Amino acid sequence: MKARFSKKTFHFKRPSGTSRGVLTEKHAWFIEVWNETNPAVIGTGECSIIPGLSPDFIDFDSYEAKVAQTCSNLNTNLSDWPSIKFGLETALLDLKNGGHGVIFDNEFTSGKKSIPINGLIWMGEPDFMQEQIEEKLSLGFKTIKLKIGAIDFQAEIELLKSIRDRYSKDEITLRVDANGAFSSEEALDKLTQLSELSIHSIEQPIRQGQVLEMKRLCALTPLPIALDEELIGVNETNEKIELLNTIEPQYIILKPSLHGGIEGTKEWIALAEERNIPWWITSALESNIGLNAICQLTAEYTNELPQGLGTGSLYVDNIPSNLQVKKGTISLANGE
Repeated sequence: MKARFSKKTFHFKRPSGTSRGVLTEKHAWFIEVWNETNPAVIGTGECSIIPGLSPDFIDFDSYEAKVAQTCSNLNTNLSDWPSIKFGLETALLDLKNGGHGVIFDNEFTSGKKSIPINGLIWMGEPDFMQEQIEEKLSLGFKTIKLKIGAIDFQAEIELLKSIRDRYSKDEITLRVDANGAFSSEEALDKLTQLSELSIHSIEQPIRQGQVLEMKRLCALTPLPIALDEELIGVNETNEKIELLNTIEPQYIILKPSLHGGIEGTKEWIALAEERNIPWWITSALESNIGLNAICQLTAEYTNELPQGLGTGSLYVDNIPSNLQVKKGTISLANGE
């Protein structure tokens, strides 16, 4: 079997704010694999990183060197390189299924199943966030997720309140993602204020690594907490078990490029379900290649919670795809 890679930079339609700063571009490496006996059939996978968040990205040179090493030796140990592992897993499954972008042969890939998703609102000035909210509501989204923690907290509360004044929790589900922006001292008070607005859940209220403090918050919170960054870098089965048993979160959120690729994500799901911890999957801002694979992985499970898979429209130069978003769901237009 042969493999090669290429790099592509995607550009956001407009700068997208997070608590870690503003994103204007996104880098990805694409692994292609094929058998020498049939070189016309090629499997493709995406290795996608977010600087400052991806545990396997330090700098471009060392990351690309690891991608190159992986293409030279497909048996390279990638346990500490989840984004490259996800790219290679996807490429191999695509090749196995004929090289047409079918990673899992299920009802999503046949065009028979759509997946409910949330509409993502990026951080920014209140007027900009309000504009995004109106757009998502007009497109038929029933679940809205707002990234918070970058502007004044009371301004964010007012934005959320403006939605609640118009729509009850039965009409619009509100999620928020703090990306670890709250200090442990202020977190419980802020969670209490948010809970008064019938928020569904908050992702990662405090920064990762404060396990005992997160355990305390999950025990006391009036607002369900979803672990996200907390799971990054936890790769061994016994470590995953210890983390879930210690913190006892209300939800976990999984990104294959951050949480162990396809294999690691499946293990997290199995461990969570054993403990009756609900979960959902989100992209790590992959292009349509990676997003398609994540959607297909998600469709392997029966999960009615809205997923975080509505990121395909972020870029001006995304790779063409049959993925379509309509009325708060994502599907393949005519199957693959």
